[in-house]
Amino acid sequence: MNGSQHFLGKLQRRKLLVKDKRRGIQKGQRKANTFGSSLEFSDFRLYQPGDDVRQIDWNIYGRTQKHYIKRFLDEQDISVSIYLDCTSSMRILPGKWSAAKRLAAYFSFIILNSGDKLLFFPVSSNTMLPIRRKGALYAKSIFQDIMTLEDVSRTGEFSEHLASLLVKNSQLAIIISDGMEPFEKMEGLFKKLQSLKQEIWFFQVLSAEELEPDYSQDMRLIDSETEEYVNVSMNQAIKTEYESRLKKQNGQLETLCRCYGGQYLLLSEKQDLQTYFLHDLPAKGLVR
Repeated sequence: MNGSQHFLGKLQRRKLLVKDKRRGIQKGQRKANTFGSSLEFSDFRLYQPGDDVRQIDWNIYGRTQKHYIKRFLDEQDISVSIYLDCTSSMRILPGKWSAAKRLAAYFSFIILNSGDKLLFFPVSSNTMLPIRRKGALYAKSIFQDIMTLEDVSRTGEFSEHLASLLVKNSQLAIIISDGMEPFEKMEGLFKKLQSLKQEIWFFQVLSAEELEPDYSQDMRLIDSETEEYVNVSMNQAIKTEYESRLKKQNGQLETLCRCYGGQYLLLSEKQDLQTYFLHDLPAKGLVR
């Protein structure tokens, strides 16, 4: 299996912090916000750091010398949808594609191990079908499936394909893409997600050369999706103009995410994802 076993062991104990706590139809491991007499008792589970100590059943402790927490039917699962951009602009640069897949695989691993429901959509994929799973039993196999995904994408734009795949019963939509789409189409996508009352986390993954191009000669730049091209004589002025436009586009994406109550996160392919999941995302209040 790709990835450090030690790191995956740490991810097993992580959970996503989702604002929307609408219940799913199956019992899960996610704790309810509050405990009260109106909640119907279900069973017990072992105490974990951070649990409400008032919910410890001391009668069971007296018999077992272990701390158990009362579990209620309100502890239901949530459904998380991951949409991975599989268009050619994502796959043509190996480093960016690898980073995007690892990001999706790590999130899937956390979701399944925490008892939540995973819906994984390889958007624009020509071969891999969507994955719908729940339970830690599937965590390692799904992780491996995503990590080894090598695909041929369909024609068309990511935003159009994604709009046709959106599901109604998710509480969180995680979108992993390079964001190289017309702004108005991305805005339409976010409006649709908001109408479905889903929290949005948008991860924009870019390659090192997309963030800081290091070219200095005459070249032909070809759009990997439309095959349109432009001849460019690379110089410092062109680089400065490119970086300015990229910054503007990324800023628009971030503003769009915030406008619809979502999270915008920009990642380079060189990002250390172990540090990102164990420190950066918890610091942002997205993972615990």
